[in-house]
Amino acid sequence: MDSSKTDALPTQQTYSIPQEAFDWYDEYAHGLIDRRTFLARLSKLAAVGFSMAVLSSALLPNYALAEQVSFNDPDIKASFATFASPQGYGEGRGYLVMPANLEGKAPVVLVIHENRGLNPYVKDVARRLAKQGFIAFAPDALYSLGGYPGNDDEGRSMQKSLDRSKIEQDFLAAAQFLKKHDASSGKLGAVGFCFGGYVVNMLAARMGSELDAGVPFYGTPAAKELRANIKAPLQIQLAELDKRVNATWPEYEQDLLANKVDFEMHMYAKANHGFHNDSTGRYDEENAELAWNRTIAFFEQHLA
Repeated sequence: MDSSKTDALPTQQTYSIPQEAFDWYDEYAHGLIDRRTFLARLSKLAAVGFSMAVLSSALLPNYALAEQVSFNDPDIKASFATFASPQGYGEGRGYLVMPANLEGKAPVVLVIHENRGLNPYVKDVARRLAKQGFIAFAPDALYSLGGYPGNDDEGRSMQKSLDRSKIEQDFLAAAQFLKKHDASSGKLGAVGFCFGGYVVNMLAARMGSELDAGVPFYGTPAAKELRANIKAPLQIQLAELDKRVNATWPEYEQDLLANKVDFEMHMYAKANHGFHNDSTGRYDEENAELAWNRTIAFFEQHLA
């Protein structure tokens, strides 16, 4: 296991936006400050020469930028599927993407969104996995409320209104649905971002050996009392500037070491929380591509 890899690659872009603006957005996106406080802080930057339009375009998502694989790509076949979730919200629904010319069975990967529902970026991640030969399934935690509403602010409020324990049960049910899919080889991986990174850690802690590999991107760990149950190999992706999530890493690392979990951690230099999301100014192309290539290689190693 490798618990301390740090990647010294420079970021792809040089931010003209002060770092504190990205930190404020992270606080706002995770409910630590409200929208009024967030905008008030941004207005202070506007007062010293940064236009609100520039700040907004850098911080808020533009999902037209996030499509790397078209839903019309001939190499994939995308649809929606529902699954039973008796301990959660009764029924769940997700975006199922399969290789178009699949013969026989293939390993499956659960793709888990941030704290705002199944947005276009996460759907594109599922398509990227299918292009690599995996069956990908991206559930929408907001299905019981009608699904992702089309904008992140509303999606974030909707997800916050839901029972966290029932959301977790929905993802556990989705994992079982996917693992038992007719085209599944039985090998199950999970990748998630932010809240989804937490869910990957939670699945590893609750599913034990039923999960074959997990890749949490900047996600907090599962509850401490559950961590002894982790059996899956983990590839943990962290961003150097992500103080909130990184503060949870030292204790988590010690628990993984104590429980002899097969894991590796990569810390991406000068990267912000959300650096893999190519729809916002936090996107760091070089580090995102490096992290994604590592993710694919990790799944190929453990799910083949």
